[in-house]
Amino acid sequence: MRVLLIGSGGREHALALGLAADPSVEVLFAAPGNPGIGTVAGMRDVVFTDPAAVAALAVECNADLVVVGPETPLVAGAADAVRAKGVPAFGPSAAAARLEGSKAFAKDVMTAAGVPTARAYSCADAESVGRALDDFGAPYVVKNDGLAAGKGVVVTEDRRVAEEHARECGQVVIEEYLAGPEVSLFVVTDGETAVPLLPAQDFKRVGDGDTGPNTGGMGAYAPLPWAPPGLVDEVMRDIVHPTLAELRRRGTPFAGLLYVGLAITAAGPRVIEFNARFGDPETQVVLALLETPLAGLLHAAATGELAAHPPLQWRAGAAVTVVVAAEGYPAKPRTGDVILGAEVSGVIHAGTVRRAADGALLSAGGRVLCCTATGSDLAAARDAAYELVRGIELADSHHRTDIAAAAVDGRITLPG
Repeated sequence: MRVLLIGSGGREHALALGLAADPSVEVLFAAPGNPGIGTVAGMRDVVFTDPAAVAALAVECNADLVVVGPETPLVAGAADAVRAKGVPAFGPSAAAARLEGSKAFAKDVMTAAGVPTARAYSCADAESVGRALDDFGAPYVVKNDGLAAGKGVVVTEDRRVAEEHARECGQVVIEEYLAGPEVSLFVVTDGETAVPLLPAQDFKRVGDGDTGPNTGGMGAYAPLPWAPPGLVDEVMRDIVHPTLAELRRRGTPFAGLLYVGLAITAAGPRVIEFNARFGDPETQVVLALLETPLAGLLHAAATGELAAHPPLQWRAGAAVTVVVAAEGYPAKPRTGDVILGAEVSGVIHAGTVRRAADGALLSAGGRVLCCTATGSDLAAARDAAYELVRGIELADSHHRTDIAAAAVDGRITLPG
């Protein structure tokens, strides 16, 4: 199988490693890729927000499968353009990707499908924002209606901060606050059949103890030793299948990766958000534990053959990833710093480039590296991940020191 992977971040490096390990993959291309991805894939140039360019590259590479990683090209219609050329694509249509592209659209789908989620208002002016904030009270949850690279959400006790975020975004969704630990569940689907992966938990706040502003994610771990029995079955029954059925009813079936962000509340699981692609950095830990060949799974979903795919197999143990971020992230990350110690197994590249003059590895984004390790249990995986962090040299970088700590210590409790 000849596979083309679209994207250049940590999620795509993790996907590239999984695809390259699949015995059915003869050739792997990546566009535009990064230095880490380049160790397992042939690199190609592409403006991945241009669906026609992505489709043309798929034809040029004679691809049997195109995997579209980021949300931006999916919302722009890259998967549609690839399929129009007769090439199987793993990723939803632009119409179905609106589940991530518009929070208001996602709420409308959930309401129609009877999916349990937070009450919410769609607001576009100061007056409606004020009414919504009055109704829900603190803590205030204000979400940019459109794509924001995982940084469009503000959760705050300070009303002025909530109002300022709404003003900056323009169109927002304001929700009631959902109390309870958060869970990320990836579901591979061909629009009809849906196969859940292992649940994971990520850490959105920049600082230890869930302090500071939201980020794209500062770390993750899987599996979840504290998760309620039957959680995945309940989510599939009450959330995933009704959502897929509603999208089919609308004539926009969702085929690809449905990311379900959940809060485990006293009343049960509630949807925080849907995404239309693998989450980052949860992908790093979930795929580290997946034993089933990845390309075959994604190809089955892309070609409508998921029902015939064998049950997934998982490796024993646990996985943890810790993000090493650049100085100034998430507000104004500094780039161009030399990185040492990153070219070892387990270090996944997110925001890196090669300096043309001497080949030195440089930082090129806010989240620079993801130090990912597995172990016999969560404690062992956590220790191994932080050992990788200690081997990284990047001036003034920062990382959280508490990824998976509460789970290891048994300090996560379920409400009610």
